[in-house]
This record gives sequence, C-alpha cells and structure tokens, in this order.
Amino acid sequence: MLKLFYAPGSCALASHIALEEAGAEYTAYRMDLKAGDQRKPEYLATNPKGRVPALVTDRGILTENVAILAFVAQSFPKAGLAPLNDPFAFAEIQAFNSYLASTVHVAHAHRNRGYRWADNQSSFDDMRRKAPETISACFDLIERQMLKGPWVMGEAYTICDPYLFTIAEWLEGDGVDPTRFPKVHDHRRRMYERPAVKRALAEEGRG
Repeated sequence: MLKLFYAPGSCALASHIALEEAGAEYTAYRMDLKAGDQRKPEYLATNPKGRVPALVTDRGILTENVAILAFVAQSFPKAGLAPLNDPFAFAEIQAFNSYLASTVHVAHAHRNRGYRWADNQSSFDDMRRKAPETISACFDLIERQMLKGPWVMGEAYTICDPYLFTIAEWLEGDGVDPTRFPKVHDHRRRMYERPAVKRALAEEGRG
C-alpha cells in the first residue's frame, strides 16, 4: 500500500488530493513541521531532503509534487487525471506543474524562508516585502495565459488542478487578494466542491 507523508498547510495537499481523486489505497502520515518531524532521523531515512510530500511505493520512494502527481496519474489511468496517450498534452501538464513548483512556490517561500538564500535580517525583510509583488506577477500570468478554464487544462480535470488549488490557498497569507484573479478564484471555489478535496482537507484537519 502507498504511504503519503504530508503536513497540514503544505504543498503536499496537492498529492493528497490526487490520491483521493484516483481512488488509491494509501495511508497518510501527518508530519508536524513546527515540531521538526521532518528533521528526525527516521524521516530523513525516507526523504533526505527533509520536506514533504514523500510517497512510499512498492518500488521505492518518490518526492516532489511534480513527480508524485505524474506517478498517480499514470498508476491509476482509469481516473483520467492526465492525457496519458498524448505526449504533447502530458508535457503541457508537466510544464504547468513545474512552473508552480519552480517559480510560484519559490516566490511564496521568500516570504518566510529567506534563510534559504540569505543570512541577514535586512535581506529577510526585503524578501518579505517583495513577496506579494512577485506572487501577484505569477498569478497574473496564470490568470491571463495559463488557466484555460474551467479547469487548468480546459474541460478535463487533471493533476494540475489540485496543485493550483494548493498554491492558491496561500494567497491571503502572502498578502495577495485572491479576488484580483477571477478565474483562479472561481477555480478554487469549484475545487472546494469536489468530494476528493473535501476528504483530503478533512484528513488534514480542515474539513
């Protein structure tokens, strides 16, 4: 059986939702990041990066949402979470999810995790002030050119949707008004209505 390591409020929610959407049999293990669970030797043996998510499979351990989401879509093809028979369309999905991981999430991390890039408090303060601007720029691009509607890739719900939902959930905390992005805001509203999303949120203590 699959084992998902997650932390409430983290990006692992995307993989958590995808597993629910796929109807996968899995066990979810809650991590307390504030208590330092991610730095404990037993977890570092699972994921040396010391982050979530991590997915234990019968073939080994996967980390990073982009990889886990693709694995879920390919492992449960009947769920229809990706166009597996269309290499270009699947690459478009990977491109969108990679943008969330490599650009949008990094912009978010500059708000509270400036220690990853600098040492001085003045640098941390500068990054925190800049974060709303850079995050807004990311979501401007998503709103104008990347979110096709009604779902990210158009009419079909895919593994892009739980990932966008997860990142968009951080907008208010990042000092960005989500109503500035009507398509993204509507997408988030419709995501809340999906049974799989409700189940994942409930398991993470948000239901």
